[in-house]
Amino acid sequence: MTIQHARPFSRREFVAGLGLAGTAGFLGVTAPPVTADPPPETATIRLIYDPDISAVCYAPQFVAEELLRAEGFTDVRYVRLVEGSEAKTLVTGQADLSAEFTGDLILASDAGRPIVILAGLHMGCLELVGSAPIRTLRDLQGKTVAVSALGGADQTFLAVMVAYVGLDPRKDVNWVVHAPADALRAFTEGQFDAFMTFPPFAQEFRTRTAGHVIVKTATDHPWSQYFCCMLAAHREFVRRNPIATKRALRAILKATDMCAAEPDRTARLLADKGYVSRYDLVLQFLQDVPYARWRDFSPEDTLRFYGLRLHEIGMIKSTPQKVIAQGTDWRFFNELKKELKG
Repeated sequence: MTIQHARPFSRREFVAGLGLAGTAGFLGVTAPPVTADPPPETATIRLIYDPDISAVCYAPQFVAEELLRAEGFTDVRYVRLVEGSEAKTLVTGQADLSAEFTGDLILASDAGRPIVILAGLHMGCLELVGSAPIRTLRDLQGKTVAVSALGGADQTFLAVMVAYVGLDPRKDVNWVVHAPADALRAFTEGQFDAFMTFPPFAQEFRTRTAGHVIVKTATDHPWSQYFCCMLAAHREFVRRNPIATKRALRAILKATDMCAAEPDRTARLLADKGYVSRYDLVLQFLQDVPYARWRDFSPEDTLRFYGLRLHEIGMIKSTPQKVIAQGTDWRFFNELKKELKG
């Protein structure tokens, strides 16, 4: 299902409204990209839209809409999630490419799903909030922790965190399910001891006085050294359309730089186009997340780090080496890192 937007920005309006670096050339939308790549094999690209989360966490793939058109995609579509998961939406073939939490991508690869991980996007959109007695991850032992869904991205990520400090997430933590939008209210009422929050709820939390942040993945080691969100595609799309895959990644990575360089204008663009409802919260998120660092870290190291922990606690059967060998393709990312030098 294609998301219906308000009247789309023309390319001229898009560039004029952003004014990045004083020139439209920063975006590459006034002319075809300077590249030797042939035209894409397909003019259609389908990305994923989750009105509750992904328009914030995965801002570059929405900011990239006009950049994708400049890359030769005349039909840019944003489709709804299947069963609340970007990975599942890719697996069904209803979308071609999307950002997704690293843990979910590892789980999908371990299960033999037809997706391929292509690039790192950003690190640091998750925060762990706890009550006063909880100061460290180890203090979660025996405590009740809320997640959006059992087996969801936030539980997977937090399971890795507690395993990293020596706890067993299957035995040492009491998990409960609570809707993210209502978690802060339930937390202040004492229904649980801690919860993992993500945009835009993490930014809203800072306007309240309940609890405190135990771990902020944007700044705390080792989490800030690994991608929490990565880009992946349906395997068949990559096989049939290698040129289109590279062009789509180029557009999204350019948009990632844009999010870092001009967070205010980026937040305004997302709000004006109806992707988000709270400009202020999105602006705070864009200022928090180190988007400009996608060149600095290895997506393969990220899969090795998280894959090892997931393997150790029995959440995946594959070794990290097998996930990397069977579920990744870095050739486009490596080429684009050289092409799009910071």
